Amino acid sequence: KTIAVSGSGNVAIYATQKAFQLGAKVVTVSDSNGWVYDPEGIDVEALKEIKEVKRARLTEYKNYRPNSEYHEGRGVWSVKVDIALPCATQNELHLEDAKMLEATQYLQQNGILFAPGKAANAGGVATSALEMSQNSERLSWSFEEVDSKLQGIMVNICHNMADAAKRYDAEGNYVMGANIAGFEKVVEAMNAQGIV
Repeated sequence: KTIAVSGSGNVAIYATQKAFQLGAKVVTVSDSNGWVYDPEGIDVEALKEIKEVKRARLTEYKNYRPNSEYHEGRGVWSVKVDIALPCATQNELHLEDAKMLEATQYLQQNGILFAPGKAANAGGVATSALEMSQNSERLSWSFEEVDSKLQGIMVNICHNMADAAKRYDAEGNYVMGANIAGFEKVVEAMNAQGIV
């Protein structure tokens, strides 16, 4: 499978790394200035060097991978891929982008699995929570331990999303399921605090 990723921060870098570990090939990443297309697959180590060490822009990527293409502006979704992963912090998917990817409703009507960004980005929030847990308990988990814990969290999110959709007669509609499951979590938290 080929994957387009928007963003090049922590979420995007580690989504790209995980995709490669699972046998997929990420071919695009982006930042606020432009985007990179690397038909051979994004070089995760080069991406980490550029974004985490040098704190530079993606224009540097071509120095690492001469066969890649750098494009100014938006367009990461214009590359034909099997999977699209919106991993940017905000406004990563506009209407014209959705039309390039084909609209959510069209995907759902044609039996194509579509999981909303809020479910995917929950992984980034969960990773931050795991980091805070380690810090508060003065623990130091290995990358593999954190990855295993995160996998369990994400499996649970997927089950909650699917179950919520099924309970409201919308089985397979993960957008609706994610919204319902998210609102249910908020209500549970409010009830636990005595607000409601």
